[in-house]
Amino acid sequence: MEKYYWDTQLEYLKRTRDLYYNDDYLEFLVNSVWKISKPVHIIDFGCGYGYLGLKLLPLLPKGSKYTGIDKGQQLINKAIEYFHSLPYESKFFVADIEEIEIEDKYDIAVCHAFLLHISEPQKMLQIMVNSIVNDGKIICFEPHWISGMSSYELGGYEQSQIVPLGILQKLFEESKTDGNIGAKVPKYLSELGVKNIECRVSDKVNFLYSDKNQQDKKKLFYSLKEDGVGGELINKDQFIESLTNRGVTLKEAQEQFEAELLFSQVFNMDSSLIYAPSMKITFGDIKKC
Repeated sequence: MEKYYWDTQLEYLKRTRDLYYNDDYLEFLVNSVWKISKPVHIIDFGCGYGYLGLKLLPLLPKGSKYTGIDKGQQLINKAIEYFHSLPYESKFFVADIEEIEIEDKYDIAVCHAFLLHISEPQKMLQIMVNSIVNDGKIICFEPHWISGMSSYELGGYEQSQIVPLGILQKLFEESKTDGNIGAKVPKYLSELGVKNIECRVSDKVNFLYSDKNQQDKKKLFYSLKEDGVGGELINKDQFIESLTNRGVTLKEAQEQFEAELLFSQVFNMDSSLIYAPSMKITFGDIKKC
């Protein structure tokens, strides 16, 4: 049986989630935007190790419950371990989420960086909508890669030197997984009849600078590296071949390699870097006839 990829990525997931949100912003969403004032039961599609539950449950009214579903057995095992000693009612299931039929109904359905990995996101959103009670809510935290890639500032270098947006935009649009889906979810939800749809952007701006507290600087630097910022490159010939096989011209592929090589060479612990991932947060109400 082929091993599920994300079951091998727990450390990556744990080290990179804090790049996206400040806790006070999530609290603002819960209290002032979503106005959740009574206990709710949340179902989390593609829950991983329960990240959203760990973030949201302390902010929700006492008595709120959390159910997580994921394809990864190891991820679910870790989620069960994390929640075991916490004062929240929780359940976790291992399942192929794209094929699952949800029998129970929940107050809120959520997902985080999940739909971009799904081959038919509209179908998945319909499953999520079907799992929600009347007057419930759907909330999707999904990336918009190209806006995130436009949000780098590395001291001493022009942005175009390290992140050429033109070729990246083309590659993202032609990718098998839709990393720009965060900007499309509002339209998809509208087509499914979801009401009162709104979309926000994650608030976190990560700032790495030389005078930052050494421990905080080290943690942020390695989180950024883990998330692919200034990452090491594979063999040049392999890199160029992989891009030309996707329809990129040889000149564009070579320029992209040089830009990423420069980024990887000059980005270090003492760099001055500003980076905002710009995760899109789309939500709406379920009104069933």
